[in-house]
Amino acid sequence: MTKEVEQSYLTQLWNNEVFSKNKATTFENLTDQISRRFTFSILSIAVIATGIWLFIDASIAFNVFTAVLIVACPCAIALAAPFTLGNMLRIFGKRKLYLKESSVIEQMANIDTVVFDKTGTLTTHNKNLITYQGISLTEDEQKVLTSTLRASNHPLSRALYELLRINDICTLDDFTEETGKGIEGIYGKTSVKVGSYAFVGNKNQQPETTDTQVHISTNDDYKGCYVFNNTYREGMQELFSELNKTANLIVLSGDNDGEKKFLKTQLPQSAQLKFNQKPDDKLNFIKRLQQQGKNVMMVGDGLNDAGALAQSNVGIAVSEDVNVFSPACDGIIDASKLKALSEFVTLSQKSVRIIKYAFVFSLFYNLIGLGFAVTGNLAPVVAAILMPLSSISIVVFTTICTYIIGRNLKTKIELK
Repeated sequence: MTKEVEQSYLTQLWNNEVFSKNKATTFENLTDQISRRFTFSILSIAVIATGIWLFIDASIAFNVFTAVLIVACPCAIALAAPFTLGNMLRIFGKRKLYLKESSVIEQMANIDTVVFDKTGTLTTHNKNLITYQGISLTEDEQKVLTSTLRASNHPLSRALYELLRINDICTLDDFTEETGKGIEGIYGKTSVKVGSYAFVGNKNQQPETTDTQVHISTNDDYKGCYVFNNTYREGMQELFSELNKTANLIVLSGDNDGEKKFLKTQLPQSAQLKFNQKPDDKLNFIKRLQQQGKNVMMVGDGLNDAGALAQSNVGIAVSEDVNVFSPACDGIIDASKLKALSEFVTLSQKSVRIIKYAFVFSLFYNLIGLGFAVTGNLAPVVAAILMPLSSISIVVFTTICTYIIGRNLKTKIELK
């Protein structure tokens, strides 16, 4: 039996309106803000200066009008942001943070809240110690279990599948996945449930544990559980400390709160921790933060975080393999570089400052040029020569500055 895609909770999640919005159109970048005012101001100055010169000396009024428009060409302003952000996009990519577009850098510079997923984001699958506790499964049950795990994209399912992939697999007759609870696969007369203690059919109270557990039942007969002794990525405590200087930190996890005590020792006291969060819960939580005026960066992995990644101002997917499909994110960071995320945020802020310095430099040049132009001391042909020189100077300035801060980033990442 083939199940219709519409029944998938991930499809329901992706049908959320958040996936149809374009983040770039809601972000008014620096160039847009300044260019509108610049154009209006220059046209006003040109008209006023020409009107005055018509009364003083009409023979040079046209030259004044032309010189003002030429010398105050907004090319330098138009080039500052593309060259700065384009260079930074390349530098980020070389350091294994791959952003969708340059405007993401501007948005990263404004982040004041960082939300982390836990499993697969703060923890690594590569070093997990997984042990089984319970009744041994038959060969057929192992085959259906492995096939069921293979059909799921949950980080725990993927880690468990990697452990059990040596088993035979089969084409399931049916597969269901319940948000935040677990998955079920059916093949012939054998059904296997994988997930939370309650989902697999055991009605008894779950014993207290500090470990992440994935429970198994076959044909509604409880068998046991796989225990994940999570290994957290290196440098997470230092990362939290650095990010906490400029942003509020939040951990949203779909798992139980078994590791809450440990996480509290790693996170700053001001950080929030929320567990048992379904994908929709994460999305709506971020939406509420934004309604409070927060600029949110979501750092997650896998399909379960797709809604939260799309809703956030900046969505960064953490991947052990950057070639793996990561929907709705604004960037993919190699898992080995997650500990340097604070450096990337700092560099984004420095990039925006470079753009602002370039604007100030351009404004200073324009004011001097306009001073000569409106007084009739600047011929249009001279203004035409100075115009490209100003643009070249902005390109050189932004290139040198981004090169310097890029070198500093490389050094800091290598030291981590």
